[in-house]
Amino acid sequence: MTRLIALPLAAFLLLPAAAAAGEARPMAGVAEPYKTDAFDPDTDFMKAIDAALADAAASGKHVLLIMGTNGCHDSAWLANLIATDRFAPVREKYEIVFADIGMPQVEGLGRNPEIPGRFGFTIKGTPTVAILDAEGHVLNRKAAPKWRNAASRSDDEIYTELMEEEE
Repeated sequence: MTRLIALPLAAFLLLPAAAAAGEARPMAGVAEPYKTDAFDPDTDFMKAIDAALADAAASGKHVLLIMGTNGCHDSAWLANLIATDRFAPVREKYEIVFADIGMPQVEGLGRNPEIPGRFGFTIKGTPTVAILDAEGHVLNRKAAPKWRNAASRSDDEIYTELMEEEE
């Protein structure tokens, strides 16, 4: 008798969590915010990073290095968010590189380990977002790994963090 009550009660209590987890948050102007092709696996990422650093030196900007992958919903969300009209000031502020590193936090799914290695990162989740000065120094070392929950963060929080001055 206890089982007959416990099982339906447990299912009832789990329904809100399952519904919330399955809900896709919409993004204005983006049909599929959890899908992207921004992390092009055919790119020579070291060359792209070097070019962004050179452009940053010439322009006085910083580089926004987004280490993620197309198959990660948080990486896709962030890439799509940055492409929206609202984030045009972010795109103007930075030289942006989307580097495909796969999912190195999952054994066998990592790619291009030389990218995080170049900047002294051990990847705990994707995306990892590094803000670099023109010399390639990481300006947000503590905050960089905290982006792995990008799809759960508010757009306002993301915008504010990217537009603040780095230390």
